[in-house]
Amino acid sequence: MGELINTTRTVSEFEKMFNQIIPYLWVALGIVVTVLIAVALRFWLRRSVKHKLPMDVYNPLEKAVIYTVVIVGVIASLSPLGISLTGLLVAGGFAGIIIGFATQTVVANLFSGLFLYIERPFRIGDPVKVMDYSGIIEDISIMSTRIRGWDGVLVRVPNDKLFNSDIVTYAKGVARRISYEIGISYDSDIDKAIEALKKMLEEHPMVLVNPPCDVLVKDYADSAIVLEVRAWAPTNEWFNTYMDLLKETKKVLDKAGIAIPYPQLDLHVKEEVRLRHLE
Repeated sequence: MGELINTTRTVSEFEKMFNQIIPYLWVALGIVVTVLIAVALRFWLRRSVKHKLPMDVYNPLEKAVIYTVVIVGVIASLSPLGISLTGLLVAGGFAGIIIGFATQTVVANLFSGLFLYIERPFRIGDPVKVMDYSGIIEDISIMSTRIRGWDGVLVRVPNDKLFNSDIVTYAKGVARRISYEIGISYDSDIDKAIEALKKMLEEHPMVLVNPPCDVLVKDYADSAIVLEVRAWAPTNEWFNTYMDLLKETKKVLDKAGIAIPYPQLDLHVKEEVRLRHLE
C-alpha cells in the first residue's frame, strides 16, 4: 500500500513538473518559428528586392523588417508565461508617441529618402536646380542629398525639403535649348544682323539642325534693338556650346559691321540756359 502511494506521488510530481515545463516549451517553439520566418523573409528580400534598390537603402530596410518580425514574434511567444502582448503594445504605443514627436524630422527624412529612391527624379552626376541651389548631385543618402554647387561649395539638403520642392533636372532630356539676347544699334540693318547670327548657328558643330535654330526681334529698347538667339545643343555639350556662341556673337556682328551700342540717353533742352561765370 505504501509503495502504491509513493508511486502515485511520484507520478503526480512528474505531471506537475511537466506542466511547469510545457509553457517554456511553447515559448522555445515560438522563438524557433519566429527565427525560421525571419530567415525565410530575409532570403526572399535578398532574392526579390535587393537588386532593385541601392545598398545604402536596402541594408537599413532589411534590418528594419527582420528586427520588427523578430521582436514581435518573441513578444508573442512569451504569452504562455502570462506576458500580454496587448499590454506591451499599449506601453510601446505611448513610448512611440513620445519618441515620434522627438524624431519626426528624422522619420520624415527617412521616408522622403525612400520615396526619392523609388521615384528617381535624378541620379548622382546630374546637374539640377533645387530651391535656391544649383549644381551637380554628388551623393544621395537615406537622410539627405548633397549638391556640389557651380562655385564648388557642397550643400547638404535634407530629403524631406528636397522631396517637397520643385526639382529641375537638366540631364533628363537629350537636347537643351540655348537662349540669350543681344542688342544692336538702331542704325544697324536688322536683316543683315539676323542673317549673320543664323549663319553662325548653322556653322557651329554642336548646334542641332532639329529642332531648328532661330533669331528673332524681341524688343525695341531705349538704347538698342534687342535680338533673341535660340538654338538647341546636346545636353552634355550645352554649357560649352553656350559659351562658344556668346563669344562668337560679337565677332560675327563686328565682321558684319553691326554695332552693339552702349546704353545712352539723349537730353533735349527746350529753353536756353545762361551760365554765369564766377571770377
